[in-house]
Amino acid sequence: MPREDYQTQLEDLRENVLYMSEVVMERLRLGLNALEQKDPELAHEVIEGDDEVNELYLSLEKDCIDLFALQQPVATDLRMIAASFKIITDLERIADLAVNLGEYTLEADHDVFPEVDIQELGTLTLDMLEVTMDAYAEENPEDCYAVADRDEDLDDLCERASALVVRDLIETELEENTEAEIERLLQDVSRLLLTIRDLERIGDHAVNIAARTFYMVENDDELIY
Repeated sequence: MPREDYQTQLEDLRENVLYMSEVVMERLRLGLNALEQKDPELAHEVIEGDDEVNELYLSLEKDCIDLFALQQPVATDLRMIAASFKIITDLERIADLAVNLGEYTLEADHDVFPEVDIQELGTLTLDMLEVTMDAYAEENPEDCYAVADRDEDLDDLCERASALVVRDLIETELEENTEAEIERLLQDVSRLLLTIRDLERIGDHAVNIAARTFYMVENDDELIY
């Protein structure tokens, strides 16, 4: 009976990590929608929903610690618990970055550099996160490689988007604007660059999850370093 209970705890841990990932992905979708629609209600929903994610994180952290301390897992089970512990940390940080998107929405009141497709970046990060969590659920090492490969595409898109913002700023005739207009423009540019940076960081967290999943499944740290 104790062994059966232990296996149930492991299965519950995996299911709860997947549930946390669903909550986090929904927060990210809401944050992206808030930005696209300039919707303050959605923005507040994302910001206020962070407490739920934090509570999930603390609960799962305790579950991992209890399994380490009370069950003394070895081999595959040890890797699964250790990977899950790392993964929930990345998920919690992704949720924090989604909160940032909500806050950027509340601070912005108009389009700036509409040629920068934030939604394209956001869609790619969401897709990477979905694939990496599927890899965790199904113990699929091939998908872990796929996520790591797609991170290069995301980095390239973010670099080009940032360069476009900076180039347009340089080309803007600032002397024709008032001091207040220049200040607002610089704030808009800073906020847009932070948005691009945060989406790139979400991609990095998705890669971290893929790397830990690959280690969990293959006992190979190739993607971690």
